[in-house]
Amino acid sequence: MKKLAYIFILLFSLGTILTGCRDTRTTGEKMEDGIEDVGDGIEDAADDAGDAIEDAVD
Repeated sequence: MKKLAYIFILLFSLGTILTGCRDTRTTGEKMEDGIEDVGDGIEDAADDAGDAIEDAVD
């Protein structure tokens, strides 16, 4: 009976691992997200620089 329980646990674990959530995004979508992140970073840096200049003028 104990072996049977271990077998079910093993099969359940393997089934869960092999059919788990996978990232189904294409390479193009991943690149698009990366480009957007870089653009957001540049925009944030420009805003910070503008704020620093305004503070320096004041």
